[in-house]
Amino acid sequence: MSSRRLIVGITGASGAAYGIRALELARAAGVGTHLVVSRSALLTLNQELGLQKADLAGQADMIYPVADIGAAIASGSFPTIGMLIAPCSVRTMSEIATGVTSTLMSRAADVVLKERRRLVLMLRETPLHLGHIETMGALTRMGAIIMPPVPALYAKPQSLDEMITHSTARALDLFGIDAGAVKRWSGLKDALAEEAT
Repeated sequence: MSSRRLIVGITGASGAAYGIRALELARAAGVGTHLVVSRSALLTLNQELGLQKADLAGQADMIYPVADIGAAIASGSFPTIGMLIAPCSVRTMSEIATGVTSTLMSRAADVVLKERRRLVLMLRETPLHLGHIETMGALTRMGAIIMPPVPALYAKPQSLDEMITHSTARALDLFGIDAGAVKRWSGLKDALAEEAT
């Protein structure tokens, strides 16, 4: 198992593919993964991807039940490079922001924040009301990064799979993990760029 360990959380928000792709890309980059999946996420994984709980076996180096608040990732003494929650529901975001650690998902995120490690939330909700925005502001001040999975159309994705891969790989960039799956911006190279000079 890699000495670099990333916690991956999958919540019940739409976009379960982001979490699964994060596990695949992290593994390909040689990063160990510790997975926690909410009860609602199990429903979403089935609805969106046709996956059952048993299908998650082998997707990560370690998988923890969401109720296991005594898991290794619930302690700051367990070294990780941080936690990616992909996708992140508003409920999970709100629990983390208020310090309510009723599950391993929110406890692990709380630990990451208190240890000043990187916490990235791929928030999946739109439109947003003021409460959502204020919660995102509070988490940003605590050190979290809010990263909605917004497609990078400049990369000219040819499929939904390419959009998911690009957004997820960009989230992994925030942990210093280069998954080799990002079409990097290299500037404009056409007549419009010449006009701008």
